Amino acid sequence: MSINPMTYEAQFFGFTPQTFMLRIYFAFQDHLSHIMLVVEKVILNKLQNICPSLTPTLIRRSTEQFFAFMKERFDNQFTKMEKSLLSTVLSIPKNICLPEDKLQEEFCYTAKQFQELENEISQLERELKAEMCAEQALQTELEEQKIVQGHLEGILQWFDGLDNIGRNEGTGNLKESFAALTKTATKLHDIVQEVEDKMNRLR
Repeated sequence: MSINPMTYEAQFFGFTPQTFMLRIYFAFQDHLSHIMLVVEKVILNKLQNICPSLTPTLIRRSTEQFFAFMKERFDNQFTKMEKSLLSTVLSIPKNICLPEDKLQEEFCYTAKQFQELENEISQLERELKAEMCAEQALQTELEEQKIVQGHLEGILQWFDGLDNIGRNEGTGNLKESFAALTKTATKLHDIVQEVEDKMNRLR
């Protein structure tokens, strides 16, 4: 068998040409062994009554000799066939490039250029990661702003509600209502303080 690894052919066929040839060889060997057993059985059945001197042992020895003779001839022929097939049918010419390797042929890079590309890819990956982190931070901040905006809108609605109540009560606008509330609260505070002072004097 050939010792050439034929890796490119194996890439194309999906199996090594040597393995293919080896299977053919074993298949023929098995077939030849089977035929020899059939022939031996036929000879034994036909000649046992005609020639009693032909014992099964003698017939087996003759069959084995014939098998060895055939195997030797086949090995010689198979070696020639293997060389022919491996060099023609099962080989890819040196000037042929498989479709999946055409890109490598078109874009050939040195080790230095490849390392530069690797470095550039790493840099781009770092920049992309930083941008993704910044985008995530902005998204989080935007969500927080939406929450704050919701609270502010609620407060504004509350103030609008107070303003409407004030108008319905005839107190004018909200500023005037707050001013009136402040004066009332101050008067109430003064009255409470005065009551507390009187209570303290009575005790």
